[in-house]
Amino acid sequence: MTRQYDLVVIGTGTGASGAAARCRAAGWRVAVIDHLPFGGTCALRGCDPKKVLVGAAEAIGHDRRMRGHGLAAGEPAIAWDELIGFKRSFTEPVPAMKEKSFAKSGIDAYHGRARFCGPRSVEVGGEVLEGRFVLIAVGAVPMRLGIAGEEHIVTSTDFLELDRLPQRIVLLGGGFIAAEFANIAAQAGAQVTVLEQMDRMLTPFDPDLVGWLMEKFHEVGIDVRLHTRVTAIEKRNDGLTVLASSNGKDEMFEADLVVHAAGRVPDLEPLDLAAAGVKREKGRLELNEFLQSVSNPAVYAVGDAASSGPPLTPVASHDAKVAAANMLDGNHQTPDYLGVPSVAFTTPPIAAVGMSEQQVRDSGVKFRMQSEKASGWYTARRVAETTYGFKVLVEEATDRILGAHLIGPHCDEVINIFALAIRKGLTAEDLKTTMFAYPTATSDIGYML
Repeated sequence: MTRQYDLVVIGTGTGASGAAARCRAAGWRVAVIDHLPFGGTCALRGCDPKKVLVGAAEAIGHDRRMRGHGLAAGEPAIAWDELIGFKRSFTEPVPAMKEKSFAKSGIDAYHGRARFCGPRSVEVGGEVLEGRFVLIAVGAVPMRLGIAGEEHIVTSTDFLELDRLPQRIVLLGGGFIAAEFANIAAQAGAQVTVLEQMDRMLTPFDPDLVGWLMEKFHEVGIDVRLHTRVTAIEKRNDGLTVLASSNGKDEMFEADLVVHAAGRVPDLEPLDLAAAGVKREKGRLELNEFLQSVSNPAVYAVGDAASSGPPLTPVASHDAKVAAANMLDGNHQTPDYLGVPSVAFTTPPIAAVGMSEQQVRDSGVKFRMQSEKASGWYTARRVAETTYGFKVLVEEATDRILGAHLIGPHCDEVINIFALAIRKGLTAEDLKTTMFAYPTATSDIGYML
């Protein structure tokens, strides 16, 4: 028997839950489907549990920096099993809470892998759900690397569930996951190597600031190998061997654990999109400006599955509002990704919002730039942090903030002020004349402009 709905949502993460709740509040009959525990990547396998681990790494880093500045001797240490237990206190209640929330709202929840069996029909666990609309909100999965021995690599999800942290860890890739996990593992006492094919890590961030961060990586013992392409993983009695090519030379790296940190792709393969007539291009859904499939108007997508905006949780939430509004009232809203901040939670964190220096130069806009490695400023010296700096770009004609790039203590919070300025059109003068609480990292903003 086919069950009829106004909306069938595939996924239970931030975007999925937001759209489902909005449509249910409008009186629609709504179903959600997920083959994984309810809650999505951010709450269970991404941002939230990761930041719990980052908190411990930050505490260790702070303790080590303050030796000789007021903290007594004695090497700090992370009790990894206790830290993972603390992390689970956040993640383990989520699926049941989600299921209870769906039930309370009158949203039908289905466990299982969803696949299309028609333009508006989805099969799950032997049942067929048909909706006036179907929302794809499946998130992303690690991309296939296509190398021999790939089965020996663990994912970021596996890393977050480790009961014991191995001594020798190799991370493949140089993006957010690699940078953040490398810091966590190094502060916890592991020997960490990062293998990256490109000429630098963290390519979405300003290259000058990334260079300052690499100095910190070296300081804490993280071995970053650039221009290094992994060719195979071999399992041996005493661990794993990573085979790689670096600048035309063969290299070998011994490891107890190899972590996939080389990128993620939308989890679309199991959906059988062809059965719904949903087209893809280069592995991504073909969507119009309303987050609607160009080939099947009954299908919308949000978040990582849509690949429309930056792969960030606030973007998924924003997409959900847009898609829900368009399904409820017809296409009239488009997503607005202006001023979306991005942070890599390294130690210290690095953050960015708006245009890069190169983008501004390429645009031809006349601008002024303030940039400084400000390790001598109070915000950094107070916590004995040697890595602190910024690059802020302002349009000459309008005095509006074009881009802000920060590294150092509390920059993960301060970047939100610059995001607000960009999104709301505030000027540099607006920020300079704001009276921020002092002494705080935010009170440095006036000196960055």
